[in-house]
Amino acid sequence: MKRFLAAALLAAVSTAPAVAAEAAKAPDAALKAAIASSSRTPDNVKRDVYRHPYETLTFFGIRPDMTVVELAPGGGWYTEILAPYLRDKGKLIAAGATPESKSPNTAKAGERFKQRLDANPTAYGKVQLGAFEPGAGVFNYAAPGSADMVLTFRNLHNWMEGGDEKLKALLASVHTALKPGGVFGVVEHRLPASQKQDATASSGYMHEAYVIKLIEGAGFKLAEKSEINANPKDTADHKNGVWALPPTYANKDEDRAKYAAIGESDRMTLKFVKR
Repeated sequence: MKRFLAAALLAAVSTAPAVAAEAAKAPDAALKAAIASSSRTPDNVKRDVYRHPYETLTFFGIRPDMTVVELAPGGGWYTEILAPYLRDKGKLIAAGATPESKSPNTAKAGERFKQRLDANPTAYGKVQLGAFEPGAGVFNYAAPGSADMVLTFRNLHNWMEGGDEKLKALLASVHTALKPGGVFGVVEHRLPASQKQDATASSGYMHEAYVIKLIEGAGFKLAEKSEINANPKDTADHKNGVWALPPTYANKDEDRAKYAAIGESDRMTLKFVKR
């Protein structure tokens, strides 16, 4: 009997990693449903081919029961997916401009974003707004140790202009908000190592090695990186930088067909964990 129990225990232990790995690969039906939702803006859906939301979010390890912070949601491209996905079991904190901001322009942007959420309470009624204004040093978006995951998409270059101290404060706020072992997921425009990056990342592109060093210096560890959002067609040396590419087309009709053929930028996709 003892031999049988020992053998059974050994078999269970030996198969546990395989079972866990298989479970990790199981399709996330709820995430697929959120991506396929009719509540998404049609123009945003067109960007899926470049931004790979399902692959990106599953790479970061998202689950529907998590508390997730989205830093600087901007127009809400990822908010449209994250809000319905996290609505029933988790929580989404959209950390950016709020109507309560002391800056009139930021307050207006926050009010516009809030109005957009209020217009569709079924999808966005449970989204929590948090104040995140790096330029003003405002990082009031989540209680310490409350978030399972913090995400930012194509934003890091925007924060370089604030200088080292503000950037350090920003990353410190992310570290503080996360639970031990929590995930910081970053997608950013990637500059080839052979090209020079200026101090403010004025082209919108950043060296991957620099981003990794910067974030690891703030108390994180790079867990994994992915080429999900890579684009080998992007040479990253365009007039007007990354904004020459779709969807911005900063050069308007100049070489538009060329930029359309390139598509959106080459991007690094980095998963960090809080030490």
